[in-house]
Amino acid sequence: MNVSDIRNIRNVVFISHGGAGKTSLVDTILFNAKVNNRIGSVDNGTSLMDFDPVEIERKISINLKIASIEWNNTLINIVDTPGYANFLHETKSAVSAVGGAVVVASAITGVKVETERVWKYADEYDLAKIIFVNKMDKERADFFRALADIEKTFKVRPLPIFLPIGQEDSFRGIIDLVKMKAYIYPTEPTANYKIEEIPAELLSEAESHRTKLIEAISELDDALIEKYLDGEEFTEEEIVKGIREGTISKRFFPVIPGSAVKNIGSKLLLEAIIKYLPSPIERERKKAIDQKTGETVFVDPLDPEFRAFVFKTFIDPFAGKLSIFRVYSGEITNDSEVYNINKDETEKINQLYLLQGKNFVKVDKLIAGQIGMVNKLKYTETFDTLSKNKKSTVVFEPVQIPEPVLAFSLVPKSKDDEDKVSSGLHRLMEEDIGIRLTRDEQTNELLLSGTGQMHIEVVVDKLKRKFNVEVELKTPKVPYKETIKKSAQGQGKYKKQSGGRGQYGDVWIELQPLERGAGFIFEDRIVGGVVPKQYIPAVEKGLREASMKGVLAGFPTVDFKAILYDGSYHSVDSSEMAFKIAASLAFKKVAAAASPTILEPIMNLDVFVPDDTTGAVIGDLNSRRGRILNVEPQVNGQHIRAQVPMAEVLKYAPDLRSITGGRGTFTIEFSHYEELPSYLAEKVIAENKKVQQEEEEE
Repeated sequence: MNVSDIRNIRNVVFISHGGAGKTSLVDTILFNAKVNNRIGSVDNGTSLMDFDPVEIERKISINLKIASIEWNNTLINIVDTPGYANFLHETKSAVSAVGGAVVVASAITGVKVETERVWKYADEYDLAKIIFVNKMDKERADFFRALADIEKTFKVRPLPIFLPIGQEDSFRGIIDLVKMKAYIYPTEPTANYKIEEIPAELLSEAESHRTKLIEAISELDDALIEKYLDGEEFTEEEIVKGIREGTISKRFFPVIPGSAVKNIGSKLLLEAIIKYLPSPIERERKKAIDQKTGETVFVDPLDPEFRAFVFKTFIDPFAGKLSIFRVYSGEITNDSEVYNINKDETEKINQLYLLQGKNFVKVDKLIAGQIGMVNKLKYTETFDTLSKNKKSTVVFEPVQIPEPVLAFSLVPKSKDDEDKVSSGLHRLMEEDIGIRLTRDEQTNELLLSGTGQMHIEVVVDKLKRKFNVEVELKTPKVPYKETIKKSAQGQGKYKKQSGGRGQYGDVWIELQPLERGAGFIFEDRIVGGVVPKQYIPAVEKGLREASMKGVLAGFPTVDFKAILYDGSYHSVDSSEMAFKIAASLAFKKVAAAASPTILEPIMNLDVFVPDDTTGAVIGDLNSRRGRILNVEPQVNGQHIRAQVPMAEVLKYAPDLRSITGGRGTFTIEFSHYEELPSYLAEKVIAENKKVQQEEEEE
């Protein structure tokens, strides 16, 4: 599978919503390309692409996968992607590494929410697209309904270059509108077909759609318009060239009907990829940034300097870390060294591979335009740039993936596994760029964040399978805080005499409320040495430590000033410890008299929803004690900016999905703390005291 001419390479991503049949289509293509001796099946666990145990069990794609095949003297690198919402960060990463896309639409369900999102990803990277309408053999399949759905949803021009012969059980072939021939398929899924004349009952419809195809092509060129108006026939070469130009310029989108499971249309799709999608040399000057100057540069595929972008990492229990990269210029060979610009480290390349799903194919070198893999790179991570030039400062832009929107607290089922949980998840984070792992300093919870509940469940499943560590998922605790609303003064005195040297510390303090976010400020106003200077730090430490457990519910107390203004000491019995304890006693007494209250965290919420669900979403946010800050129109919907208490949005992702039918998305970040309403504060205080009591009993 060696390739020497960059013009004979196609890099194409297969995208759609989950269940449209992308992976089944790729498995069928691998059979046709003689990579596999049978057609793999997602349903029975024999897919070459969905080979991860979690994918086999759930029967869905979770990770992007690569399949490199040779067809008609062309190397085609197919990137198969997840279609379910929780894993679209993988799809975004895949889209960044290719020059064209096959959008797999279901003839049954047409366009779904996830299709809209991945279409936007493809637009973001300016990809030319071919549409494959799959499942034409299934009940309720309707080719033209799917076309209408595509046209309405994306405001584009889907242009059939093939028409189906029959549908549902009667789907048996395809009409080629370029050659004006019928391809009749056998009942077994061999992809071989007989070329026949178009059935008489379909000839009129075929001629009508061919005319529309010719009209679309003629609009691309003045000479072709004249030829069309003069009634001259277009040559096959002119039609193919016109379809290619229209596809690459995105003036229209070629459409092919087919069935992955019956192997109808898959070979025609491969030929269309070669004919109509761009090679790396035509449309893939990759955007990069010069770290030294900050300038944007575009990497020319004909530049001899080796540059590559790592867009996926796998952690294999046997082969170690696998780095999948796209070569954008130059070439790389076995037993060579490369420079990781992001990490400022040199890496050793031992053996290069092409990928065919779960299978690796050894190669001697990779040239510009190819996608390959190397294992056991020491420093390299996803979105790093590799070069041979140690002086290079040009790096490819990292992919902006969706931020995590849902977090769970992880509790190891065995105390012996606590260290394993953290180390195992950090390994999984190398593979899954969509997860985050943090430790909440206040609650001391280990928080795993992801794009949805299924995403987090899959990570937990992988943790068990790969590292033999089991955890429980729990809703995170809300990190409430306490503060005071008025000034108060009081004494804290610690006196202990039990034979020998005693303990004595005496302080008078004043607590004053501060503005939100000010934290803790200590002020020393002692005069005359009534509290010796060597004990002042102990007083501050005692106040600070006491404030970590507030007087209402044990939450940290913040946003106050503590003033030490008086006290007394004993020349023999006083000590740092005595004054620290005295300060702690003073804090508890004075804070209780300073109108203490509970503060709750408030989040900034940016919600993107379709027009027809805007009212429902706003109503829901109001019911969560949210404040709507702004509603701005955007393409196909509205952008709602709001501030909502964290306690009300811990599980917002599934709720928004339910309200919007999966079409709404959101981002969330911490904003500030505000006072919790008294009726809710009473409930929080009672619940927290109950938890503290249970912990003490244990």
